[in-house]
Amino acid sequence: MRIPFVDLHSQYLNIKTEIDQAIHNVIQDSAFIGGKYVEQFEHHFADYVGTKYCISVGNGTDALYIALKVLGINNGDEVITAANSFIATSEAITLTGARPVFVDCDEKTYNIDAQKIPAAITSRTKAIVPVHLYGQPAAMDDILEVAKTGKLFVVEDAAQAHGARDKGRNIGTFGGFACFSFFPGKNLGAYGDGGAIVTGDEKLARKARMYANHGRVEKYNHEFEGTNSRLDGIQAAILEVKLKYLEQWTDRRRSVAKRYDEELSNVVVTPTVRPDVKHVYHLYVIRVKKRDQLIARLKEQGISTGIHYPIPLPFLKAYEYLGHKSEDFPVAHSLKDEILSLPIHGDITDDQVSFIIEQVKRAAK
Repeated sequence: MRIPFVDLHSQYLNIKTEIDQAIHNVIQDSAFIGGKYVEQFEHHFADYVGTKYCISVGNGTDALYIALKVLGINNGDEVITAANSFIATSEAITLTGARPVFVDCDEKTYNIDAQKIPAAITSRTKAIVPVHLYGQPAAMDDILEVAKTGKLFVVEDAAQAHGARDKGRNIGTFGGFACFSFFPGKNLGAYGDGGAIVTGDEKLARKARMYANHGRVEKYNHEFEGTNSRLDGIQAAILEVKLKYLEQWTDRRRSVAKRYDEELSNVVVTPTVRPDVKHVYHLYVIRVKKRDQLIARLKEQGISTGIHYPIPLPFLKAYEYLGHKSEDFPVAHSLKDEILSLPIHGDITDDQVSFIIEQVKRAAK
């Protein structure tokens, strides 16, 4: 049996008629940049998140960068973020001219350890960028308390957390800004790159929209220099179709995660979910000592897996200049050789899930 890590083709086949019609409509109307399809998706995605404003942009990295620039993050500033994430998180910080300051992750949830954030704050700290890693919300109550005490901005990196909730509150409504990615493999993914910034603040929303559009509010009237980052009409129309199915796909992810939890917890370390949290399982990440052997065994059986992420951010060559050592981030360092992501998505079948469970058990023995 061949089981891909993500099966976007199966997803497409299930909604093919709607997707094809959506693409056709955009082409028919020549609404490629801006226009009603982008505006419609922005409106509906803001409603879905539970906030007032959505500014669609070219990708999730741009979303983070623009959000930080709009908040005034600049040369010489410091921004705190998680040691375990994709480089887009820290890259966006560096692009503003600021310095990324990494904080170790929690051993159980793999999210940033909120208890370790205060020790990382200096006189130059201006913001915290918590990452809702793998689809589980970070400890936002604790993070917001730290931010309030230090008068720091909070920008949520929600690239993996579409639809996640913490104590009944939607992810994307905690910080001054929240940033989403619509990379094809995300829970809500386009057929190319895409991203969005959401906020409940009208002034921040206006400035973010201007910044993403060359610093202008109308053609040739530029109030400041910005950048060029736009979600195109075709991607917006595709996302509009997919948004209708997102909760259905998320429920499927949760049911698959529940099976993995129930049937694999005695052979590998399964994810720990914080109380009162609704995890959306963008990734289902286990821990296993002999990871390479398990990967090889599953590959032999046609099962694709992933590692998210094999090198924690502080240990990347890109950040050698920060001079970090393994003992600076003991949890992230210990996890890097054990974490493994199993296939999970909205269209995975019960037979595929059963086969994965069977093969993981066999390999563990």
